[in-house]
Amino acid sequence: MPYRQTDLLPEVRNTARALILRDHQVLLLLKQDERYALPGGAQDTGETLEDALQRECLEEIGTHVDAPRLVTVCDVFKRKDTVPPSRRHLVDFIFLCLLPADYIAGNGPQPDKRQLDVRWVDVAALPELTFTPEYLSTWLPSLVCAAEQGSTTVAYAGAFHDDPTA
Repeated sequence: MPYRQTDLLPEVRNTARALILRDHQVLLLLKQDERYALPGGAQDTGETLEDALQRECLEEIGTHVDAPRLVTVCDVFKRKDTVPPSRRHLVDFIFLCLLPADYIAGNGPQPDKRQLDVRWVDVAALPELTFTPEYLSTWLPSLVCAAEQGSTTVAYAGAFHDDPTA
């Protein structure tokens, strides 16, 4: 059944996001309002998902990623700061990625407009953080656990709404 179609923007957007793990830490973008996000963003027309992932990582974290492997896909209905209120339907493709060994966390040459910093965050701290999109707050710890245990199964994770009571 469609979810509140009246507030959805008309186009579905694909996003490619990087899940990058090192020494029981996750590489995250720190955004305004103390929100965190995985590196990545929207796929442009004519661009493959992997090309979008590489472009977004270069812009946001200053490097290309190595050996991207798709680990999950989900639908996200993300709240937008618009008047009147609206939501964007995203299809998130999350890739488990590696970084060059000499990578030092820092903003890339074209960070997201709300991006403040790039940080390695201990996996144990993930449940205490606020994420954008919001579904990552509850779902990311289990995805990281599966990735650290070597799970390679690609799974459709379902649909997530920024405000499930709306």
